[in-house]
Amino acid sequence: MRDLLPSGAAEPMVIHRHSYPQPCALLELLKPITWFPPMWAYLCGVVSAGSTFSETWPAALAGALLAGPLVCGTSQVVNDWYDRHVDAVNEPNRPIPSGRVPGRWGFAFAVAWTILSFLFATLLGPQVMLATLLGLACAWAYSAPPLRLKGNGWYGNLAVGLCYEGLPWFTGAAAVLGTWPDARILALALLYSLGAHGIMTLNDFKSIEGDKQHHVRSIPVQIGAERAARLACWVMAVPQVVVIGLLVQWGAPVHAGIVTAMLLAQLVLMRTLVAHPRERAPWYNGTGVTLYVLGMLVCAFALRSLNTTGGM
Repeated sequence: MRDLLPSGAAEPMVIHRHSYPQPCALLELLKPITWFPPMWAYLCGVVSAGSTFSETWPAALAGALLAGPLVCGTSQVVNDWYDRHVDAVNEPNRPIPSGRVPGRWGFAFAVAWTILSFLFATLLGPQVMLATLLGLACAWAYSAPPLRLKGNGWYGNLAVGLCYEGLPWFTGAAAVLGTWPDARILALALLYSLGAHGIMTLNDFKSIEGDKQHHVRSIPVQIGAERAARLACWVMAVPQVVVIGLLVQWGAPVHAGIVTAMLLAQLVLMRTLVAHPRERAPWYNGTGVTLYVLGMLVCAFALRSLNTTGGM
């Protein structure tokens, strides 16, 4: 199968030192550091369902494996395969452009991991299987031609936000409930997915030069770093305001107050971010985004309390 490159892009020169990929290079392709967001969202789904840990730990453990190493790992391998020409500019030491995963092994690994992920999901029930199928489809659509959603940051970031936050949250709740989660769980999962669009915009700051060279229309490339940083802040903040309102309406004022405090702290950090967006984007990912995901867990405990007491 001949992969497609953007118009005018040259295939990176790769020195093939090995006929087979190095095991450590395959693990690096899976990018374990990226497994945290979907595993965290899955945990939020488990917590929000309201079941006790003694009842749900097998589903929680299996789902965390599915959300992180399997589905998220698949998305990372697919992305690295179709981004190897960009990585040759931005990160030439990555496994594929460096030759540590030679030839078509990267593509074969992506296909095999996709199949393994789907087969594993079939063991966890129909709702989980359908959510996994959607997540895997989005993983390929995001990176692979002809769709290659990541070619435009507006809808590419939306796809990642949904797959990293909303789908794992839904999957976690569905896995322990054995049925479709209620509307409150779906609403919070969707809102935090929309906010994650801003997180993905900040993530694009590290590859602006390579994206420009290879015609990847990330939001920082399209509107500039300063405007992109301000947009990301709005996109992250507004859904949290809606979340706070919903928690108050549902009868969880204490949890709403905690999320409000976390949002106010983020707003303070955002002032530093927008002053120096390119330099401060990694810093904000370690500070403001941490507060963002902690707010997700607070909301999950709010729903857990409401589901336990029958509140509305």
